Amino acid sequence: MSTEINVPTLPESVADATVINWHKKAGDAVTRDEVLVDIETDKVVLEVPSPVDGVLASISEDEGAVVTAGQLLGTVEAGAAAAASAPAAAPAASADTNSDDAQAGPEARQLMSQHGLSAGDITGSGKNGRILPEDVTAHVNSKPASKAPAAAAPTPAVEAPAVPTAGAIAVPDEERAQKRVPMTRLRARIAERLMYAKQSTAMLTTFNEVDMQPFMTLRGAHKDQFEKSHGVKLGFMSIFVKAATEALKRYPDVNASIDGNDIVYHNFCDVGVAVSSNRGLVVPVLRNAEQMSLAEIEANIGDYAGRARDGKLSIEEMTGGTFTISNGGVFGSLLSTPILNPPQSAILGMHATKPRPVAINGEVVIRPMMYLALSYDHRIIDGQGAVTFLKSICEMVEEPAKILLDI
Repeated sequence: MSTEINVPTLPESVADATVINWHKKAGDAVTRDEVLVDIETDKVVLEVPSPVDGVLASISEDEGAVVTAGQLLGTVEAGAAAAASAPAAAPAASADTNSDDAQAGPEARQLMSQHGLSAGDITGSGKNGRILPEDVTAHVNSKPASKAPAAAAPTPAVEAPAVPTAGAIAVPDEERAQKRVPMTRLRARIAERLMYAKQSTAMLTTFNEVDMQPFMTLRGAHKDQFEKSHGVKLGFMSIFVKAATEALKRYPDVNASIDGNDIVYHNFCDVGVAVSSNRGLVVPVLRNAEQMSLAEIEANIGDYAGRARDGKLSIEEMTGGTFTISNGGVFGSLLSTPILNPPQSAILGMHATKPRPVAINGEVVIRPMMYLALSYDHRIIDGQGAVTFLKSICEMVEEPAKILLDI
């Protein structure tokens, strides 16, 4: 008896999705609830499991196909596990020829084809060892010697002009090759939202700097006991989330949003925390962050980061939010101007902590300093409010006791 595998109900406002990865081939034995295929929307990756035990009888939509909710993806022959050995023999014979299809997506396969590579040449960093486009690029860049024969080919030298142009360098044609690949759905969505933010808000950015020495001293004294008690490490992000929620309560305009001609004030702090994944930047939300302890904030961020890398965040976890924090410092950024995440009215940008000379009590000392940037929508937040909001965050991070004492 054949059972259909259909595209699940898609998140609200999502019209279609793209098939990105089949984990099984036609003829493979499958078990109930085993993930058969991943489909990507412009917000999340959805896993489609097998509805029954049996054999994957057919695949109706290959990787790269655009599908809609309820559309047929394939069929499973229920209860046919005993027959799995027979059809399994055929795929096994062609396993070598189809290994790239099984281990890499369309973009990665195209890159491997351009460089004459196979899946066996590359170590994948994606889910279940899946080969990503950046894995192919990294492999090619790590082996410059493989292009040496082409670079050293004597033929072009014969055709070189008798008097070479000063500064001219002979470059093999293959090193100037171009490629064109479609944007992923997430990247296209990010581009769309960034353009919308730039065009629909009166965005300004104010800057300040914070001395991280007091918090680093506090963390150094208690980090081992903190980790032993709570099972998570104490990082910078939790103190900034906590300081931000305290500041948001004092400056409600920063936690508000514009809806038409109305200003919507929120009596809760749902803080979005930007985390990176193989698919791009995603922003899961800490609900009621003002009620969380430092340990709870760290645990939730760690959970989000891990599931973002595995593509397992749900649409609900990335929806909403009243304020966002982005930490470009983990990648070495010293200063930047973060872009708003509409309909939110502000976003805090953290940056790398660097030792710099600063004047304290009339003396120049070296302290670990971090630049902070607050981008805000000037339609709802005045300059004074933005500056004092950011200054409040700096003061609380520099004196963590102020958070405990609510001063």
